[in-house]
Amino acid sequence: MKHLAAIGFGYTAAALARRVQATGWRVTGSKRTAAGADAARRYVDDAFVLDDQTPAAQLAPTLAAVTHLLISAAPGPGGDPVINRIAEARDHLEGLKWIGYLSTVGVYGNHGGAWVDETTEPQPTSERGRRRLHAEAAWLDFGRHHAVKVQVFRLPGIYGPGRSVFDRLRTGTSRRIIKPGQVFNRMHVDDIAGALEQAMLAPDNTTPTFNLTDDLPGPPQDVIVYAAELMGIDPPPEIAFESADMTAMARSFYGENKRVSNARMKTELGFAPSYPTYKEGLMAIWRERTMQK
Repeated sequence: MKHLAAIGFGYTAAALARRVQATGWRVTGSKRTAAGADAARRYVDDAFVLDDQTPAAQLAPTLAAVTHLLISAAPGPGGDPVINRIAEARDHLEGLKWIGYLSTVGVYGNHGGAWVDETTEPQPTSERGRRRLHAEAAWLDFGRHHAVKVQVFRLPGIYGPGRSVFDRLRTGTSRRIIKPGQVFNRMHVDDIAGALEQAMLAPDNTTPTFNLTDDLPGPPQDVIVYAAELMGIDPPPEIAFESADMTAMARSFYGENKRVSNARMKTELGFAPSYPTYKEGLMAIWRERTMQK
């Protein structure tokens, strides 16, 4: 049986779990606390606790039957939090065929709105981007040394049911911040899950790195206006970026401006998004909401 384990089971991993469970896969997930693992069991066949104190000896029997491993745990100051324990347990993971590492398009840094792709040299401008880039290299090196296929997936802003601009508009927390020329990349969570599933089902594809994004990087204020139109409400007022009250982390996102190409995802992975722009994605979420009322 194909068995996926998601280390750091969260929003994206849950979407992938739904897809593969429907075709007979077994799915387990890790959380950092017992309460988190209990909550995750609503979505997976089983869940376990993996924190900074979990030894490799305990991890090995938990993952012994795993064929596919998805890593979404964020790296800390000391690097990836689980790679060393997976390395120590590797000899016990005889059925392991594939490891997917979820990274970020933030590794590219700022390109002034120009297009970038997987051949662009990463130049992260934030500490979190630098940590992700180091973790990418560590996992790819792990694959070479431990005879297992590792693929890196660079993700943009993720949205979907329960996590979209509709929720922020409904609660009044959405802000239409205007910075001329600024664009962001995004992708519907179901499309990310579909691309990951495609990668897991393509054993002959050894391309190491993929950008998973939709077709239309765009200004964040356009997304807010479109969602407000669907809801039949006025969008929040415009706020100039220079005068916006923002956290340092939120402001740092506006310091990276680029358009990320998904051409390799389409040509080499053979995956085309069901929601090629935010308009199709938001429309689908809105229709689902209205049908549930």
